[in-house]
Amino acid sequence: MGLHERAARQLRQMIVVGKIPPGAPIVEAELCALLGISRTPLREAVKMLAAQGLIELRPNRSARVAPMDADHIGDLFEGLSTVERMAAEFAANRITPAELDALHRMQATMERHYAERDLSAYFEVNQAIHGAILAGAHNATLVEMHRWLLARAERARFFALGARGRWVESIQEHRDILKALEARDGERAGRLLAAHVQHTGTGVLAMLATGGVDDAA
Repeated sequence: MGLHERAARQLRQMIVVGKIPPGAPIVEAELCALLGISRTPLREAVKMLAAQGLIELRPNRSARVAPMDADHIGDLFEGLSTVERMAAEFAANRITPAELDALHRMQATMERHYAERDLSAYFEVNQAIHGAILAGAHNATLVEMHRWLLARAERARFFALGARGRWVESIQEHRDILKALEARDGERAGRLLAAHVQHTGTGVLAMLATGGVDDAA
């Protein structure tokens, strides 16, 4: 992994978890010092994240973290719910016993993080579970589509867990999805996963409507 790719990963994580809030300027001197890199790899990292919609490049002004736009968020989650529904339907019939066992282990780990109220660790495993379901569909096109959408929606998914009651709902929804996959019930697994993603999107939109997502602009 190149220096700029490593910087992009670190910067992305800071944006996703809100350490650099929506609308905040990208201050090169501060970030170079924080990440221990020069301006050249930082600028390459910024370009990478701009291509994913996380950073906004502005002529004759410093780049900034892209604001969270309700219309854009709605479109993203509509696309995500469609792709993940199809993936769950396929996975119910195609997932291997080993892949299902791995999902069980991830679910147990996520349950532990939930009990410990460790939001960041919970979110990391949550994302891995969604990825494992996509992998269990054994459809490379769906995986590629999902990767593109998730790169743009990951920040919103993290913020959604801050919505009142959403964390409790999310853990139960994951339990139900896993049971449907175990039962090889593609219709139910797809319906539950699509609803889960839609609930997340609804939570983000509600937070935006009430000012629950801070914008530094």
